[in-house]
Amino acid sequence: MFSRTALARAFALPVGQQSARPLTTSFGACLRQASTTTISSQSHPEQPSEALSATAGAPPTTPSQQPPISTPLNTAEIPTKLPVAPTFSSPLKVTKSLLEKLPYLTTQKPHFITAHLHDRPYLLTEGDHLRLPFLMPKVKPGDIVRFNRASVLGSREFTLKGAPYLDERLFECRMRVMGVDSEPLRVMEKTKRRQRHVKTVRSKHRYTLLRVMDVKVKTAEELLQEGAIVVEDAEGVSGGEVQA
Repeated sequence: MFSRTALARAFALPVGQQSARPLTTSFGACLRQASTTTISSQSHPEQPSEALSATAGAPPTTPSQQPPISTPLNTAEIPTKLPVAPTFSSPLKVTKSLLEKLPYLTTQKPHFITAHLHDRPYLLTEGDHLRLPFLMPKVKPGDIVRFNRASVLGSREFTLKGAPYLDERLFECRMRVMGVDSEPLRVMEKTKRRQRHVKTVRSKHRYTLLRVMDVKVKTAEELLQEGAIVVEDAEGVSGGEVQA
């Protein structure tokens, strides 16, 4: 073991001074070390921040630990939802008499149609406004709706009737959703016999407004291009019969 005198001679310091300020010397060394670190960081500003974090003892950041960057959603990349094409198990069958009389019906305009929606008939012509007795779900103003069930389709002198409905490949009836209409608020008071309580019921129904955009009867050439088959009058047909 070295004595205190041997240590003082090794550091070339008097014994009294070494024993008088041991704490001040160590504290001053800490201060000088801290100031030296600050000056070195200021004298080299081009050093990256990762070196300072490494000297401080903090773990370096990795790309996997960084939070994901949220990119704005581009509406142009969202695919539009197209209507589902109808599927039929058999081709359309039309009679010869129907093909002979169909040009008289297609050339005479305007056409009217008796469309059925939820087993309710609606007599419509191009340009008419229709207020449904209910609120149609999953539609917005501007959407196009096609009515594919009809029992009567005709003009001023000719009528095409179905049994009971016409094939939807013979015509096109397109409607545009205009908006939603609501009725005035209705208040109803309900009471029971021998009771003093009166129950108040409020109702305010909403209805969908539609406008008929197009009522079209397909020509014989269009039906044949779509794959219609011409059969005899005695055989069963998918369409109806034109009456004058």
